[in-house]
Amino acid sequence: MEFRLLGPFEAAHHGERVLLRSRRQERCLLAVLLLEDGRVVGTDRLIDLLWHGSPPTAARATVHTYIGRLRAGLRPHGVTVETRHDGYALIPGGHSVDVREFLDLTTRAAATGDPGERLRCYDRALALWRGPLLADVAEEGLRGRIGGRLAELRLSALEQRAELLLAMGRHDRVLADLPVPAGLRTADGPPGGEPPSGAFPDPDSPGPDSPGPDFPDYDFPGSGFPGSGFPPRERLVLAVMTALYRAGRQGEALALYRRTRRTLVDTLGLEPGTELTALHQRILRADPRLDRPPAPQYAVRVGEEWLPWSAGGHPALEFCNTFAGWGAPTPPPGSDWLRGYSTLAVWAGHHDLADGPLVDGLLRRAGERPDEAAGVLNEARAFRSALYACLTDPQDGAAFADVAAVVQRATRSAVFGRDEDGLAHWRLPPTTGLRLPLYAVARAAAELLADPRRLTVRRCPSADCGWLFLDAAGRRRWCSLATCGAARQAS
Repeated sequence: MEFRLLGPFEAAHHGERVLLRSRRQERCLLAVLLLEDGRVVGTDRLIDLLWHGSPPTAARATVHTYIGRLRAGLRPHGVTVETRHDGYALIPGGHSVDVREFLDLTTRAAATGDPGERLRCYDRALALWRGPLLADVAEEGLRGRIGGRLAELRLSALEQRAELLLAMGRHDRVLADLPVPAGLRTADGPPGGEPPSGAFPDPDSPGPDSPGPDFPDYDFPGSGFPGSGFPPRERLVLAVMTALYRAGRQGEALALYRRTRRTLVDTLGLEPGTELTALHQRILRADPRLDRPPAPQYAVRVGEEWLPWSAGGHPALEFCNTFAGWGAPTPPPGSDWLRGYSTLAVWAGHHDLADGPLVDGLLRRAGERPDEAAGVLNEARAFRSALYACLTDPQDGAAFADVAAVVQRATRSAVFGRDEDGLAHWRLPPTTGLRLPLYAVARAAAELLADPRRLTVRRCPSADCGWLFLDAAGRRRWCSLATCGAARQAS
C-alpha cells in the first residue's frame, strides 16, 4: 500500500485509491501514526493533536472508534495498527510512505560526493512534495507541530540544490524551479505601477503560479521567500539573487534584496546577514566574479559531469589522470575527479569504452543500487592506484599482480563477436553490470602493458599534477597542460 503525505493525504493499493470515505480526523490520525514510522503514539498525545489541546469529553472513546474504522479499512490491504500499552503503532512493512522516501533521498544526497548524483537525489526528493504536509487534513498549527522537521528539511534541500546548480553553471534551472516572490513589479517598480524593464514576473518567465518543468509549485507557506508569511530564508534569497544576476537581470536581483530586507526588518527587527549584504554590494558594483561559477581547472563538461582534459594519449593513462597530485604528500582539494559512480560511467563513455545507451543504463542502475555503485567506485579507485604504480615503476610486482587480477576478471566477462562492419571485437556485455567501466579500463590497461608504447610513458614531475602521458620522442618533461612546468619555473 502507498501513502502520500507530502501534500493532500492519499492512500492507494495497487494504484487504486482507498479510504476515500474516511473522516478528516481519521486520516489525520493515520498520518500521525505513519509519520512516527512504527513507534508508539500515546492516546493522550493523539487527543492533544486532533483537538488542539481542547478535546471533547468523549475524546478517548472517539479515538478508539477512529482506530477501529482505520483497522477495518486497512486490514484488507495488509496494513496493521496495533494497540500497545496506552497507545497505537502502525506496523512497518508492506507499505510505502513518501515521507520515508524523501528522508532516504536527502540522506543519500548529503552522503555522496558526486554533484550529479546529489542533484538527482534532490530532484527526486523535492518532486515528492505536492503542497504543504497533509494539506487537506491538517491545519497550520498542527502542521507545525508534526511536520516542522520535514518543512525544515525541504527548505534545506531547496537551498542545497540551488547552490549545487549554481556551482554547475545552471542558473537557468534555479530560476525555472524556484519561485521568485510575486509582487516585485508593484512593490519595487517605478511610480504608476509600471514595472522596470525585464522585471519579474513576465509572461515568458516562470513565476509563483508557473512552476518549473520537473517540480510542483513551491510557493506555499514557509517557502522561504518574502511574501510567504514567514521570515525569508537568506540562503534561498542568495541563490535566486545570484541566478538573476547571472541571467542579466540585475534590477530584479536588487529588487529582491530590497524586499527581503524590508520583510526581515518588519517581521524580526533584523537587518540582512553579512552574506546577503555582501552579495548586494557585489551586485551593485557588478563584480565580474559573480558572472559564472568557478569551474574546475583543466575541465571539460560532459552532461552534468566535469571531467579532466585529455592529456595522456591512451585511455589507461587518462584513467590514471582522473587523479591529480600523485606526488603531493597531501593531495590538494578536488584532486579526485571520480567523485561518484556517475562520473566513472560518464568518463567511460567519453573515452569510447562504453556507448551512450549503455552509460544511460549504468546510471539508472546506479541510482537503484547506490551501495553497489559505491563499492564499484572504491574498486575502480584501488585499481587506478595499482595501475599508476605499475606504470611508473615497472619493478613493482605487487602492483602488477593487482592489475592482472582485475584484467583476468574482465577477460572472463568479455564476449567475442562480429560487428556490422564485419570485424570481430571483444565486448563487455550489459550483463557485466556496474563493473563494466572498471573492466573496460582494465582491458585498455592490459593492451597498453603489452604494447611497446608502454616504455614511452612519462610522468609529469609536478607534485600537484603527476599525470601520465606518452612521449615517443623522449623530449617532453611536462604533461601537455604545460602549466605545471610554468608554475615550477616561476617559483
